[in-house]
Amino acid sequence: MGAYQPSIAAGAKPDVDVLIVGAGISGIGMAAHMQMLCPDRSYAIVERRDKIGGTWDLFRYPGVRSDSDMHTLGFVFEPWRHEKSIADGPSILEYLNRIADERDIRRHICFDSKVLSADFDSTTAQWVVLLESGDGEHRRMTARWLYLGSGYYDYDKPYEATFAGREDFTGKVIHPQFWPDNFDYTGKRVVVIGSGATAVTIVPSMADKAAHVTMLQRTPTWYGIRPAKDGIANFLRKFLPAELAYRITRFKNVRLQNLVFKKARTQPEKVKQFLTKRIKAALGDKYDEKAFTPPYNPWDQRLCLVPDADLFEAIRAGKASVVTDHIDRFDATGIRLKSGQHLDADVIVTATGLKMVMAGKIALSVDGVPVDFADRYYYKGAMFSNVPNMAAVFGYLNASWTLRADINARYVCDVLNAMKAKGMEVAVPKLAPNHQLDEDNIYDFSSGYIERARHLLPKSASDMRWRLNQDYVRDRTWMRDDPIEDGVLQFDHARPAAPNGLLHEGEMEAAE
Repeated sequence: MGAYQPSIAAGAKPDVDVLIVGAGISGIGMAAHMQMLCPDRSYAIVERRDKIGGTWDLFRYPGVRSDSDMHTLGFVFEPWRHEKSIADGPSILEYLNRIADERDIRRHICFDSKVLSADFDSTTAQWVVLLESGDGEHRRMTARWLYLGSGYYDYDKPYEATFAGREDFTGKVIHPQFWPDNFDYTGKRVVVIGSGATAVTIVPSMADKAAHVTMLQRTPTWYGIRPAKDGIANFLRKFLPAELAYRITRFKNVRLQNLVFKKARTQPEKVKQFLTKRIKAALGDKYDEKAFTPPYNPWDQRLCLVPDADLFEAIRAGKASVVTDHIDRFDATGIRLKSGQHLDADVIVTATGLKMVMAGKIALSVDGVPVDFADRYYYKGAMFSNVPNMAAVFGYLNASWTLRADINARYVCDVLNAMKAKGMEVAVPKLAPNHQLDEDNIYDFSSGYIERARHLLPKSASDMRWRLNQDYVRDRTWMRDDPIEDGVLQFDHARPAAPNGLLHEGEMEAAE
């Protein structure tokens, strides 16, 4: 390996202290935390789209909504004031836009800016970030810290299952990630392939206008029924200040979700019985044991939320149905199943899942050496072993995304303040090459999107410091109380360059 050539002149100041990638929930949350906790540090948000919202601006399929309650998907610092706790996409976008405007975050956002690469230059302790605009123009930004709020799935290419005969189908095939504008499905026969959160949202939403909607599933999913409106939250808001009512409701919902998840792991049969009883009550004589009895325990895959039992109401009304079978092939008029049954269709929706990526497909490197996340360990669910001045958000698999986004943003702000107090430019979780960490499978879920991406994902250990833990209640207290200087996170100055302006090869290896 040749010596690394630094790309920034020594002594040059960064364009911003913190560069946030993504103007969705994670990015807006980090910006708000910086304004509250690090008001003297500069930041910018780079967003590849022309609007804020991330996922909630991208997805436009019928009925798009949260699959968690908004008292936990909302931010810790901003109450959710809408009557519905299970909110639709436009309401979530309104919430994010209001925060961006009220907190003057929008002026810090650089829209139409896709991050192609980011290299950490140890001689200046800065990230050198290459951006591309929609018209192909490239420009460079530098930052002391890089915060990835870009989510965990591919915005450009969803997971597309392969179906024989797809080209023979004469109707319309749609993937929910790229729903066509103003698509009219009135009076059409619709087949939705899949039984996850997206399918469960689309089926009842399309059922009112479509001739009939069939949810075609290979494997059943566990469903949890709950009201779209949180009665306790709405009651508390009548008598208490909005912030206090929100905190109480958030505490209630976090604890309840945590209890259900742990009960599913320790007493799965009881949870199965509880969920099945509620589904039977919602479906009445339309209940089909084969269609609603998954071959796995609740929370081995994410539990699907059915607000106000809308999916089951559509089935009871005869507007929708569920078929459990395997696809043989598409043909001109629909789908032929392995059982020999044929599903007539004018529209086929392939709600077959997402394609996961790490770091938004950004080419990350440290002193020119590529960062392979599969070779790194998580550090406190926020940073990564031997990667300096960088954090990312990977939300909880068993709870709301924003819960992790909140605690990670606060943690990074605490690290930034510790760096300033010590007069240091670098913070890196150091892991020796000869470490004795065990590798623990925190992705103990059988969901297809996780199984397909395991080779990309960072490692976790049983040691809490080197782990993407899945217990928010524990994490929140631990992240707050564990010292920043824990013997793992090391602070340092920029590395001096060699006399010829190059970074020594030995220093490159240390940077890895």
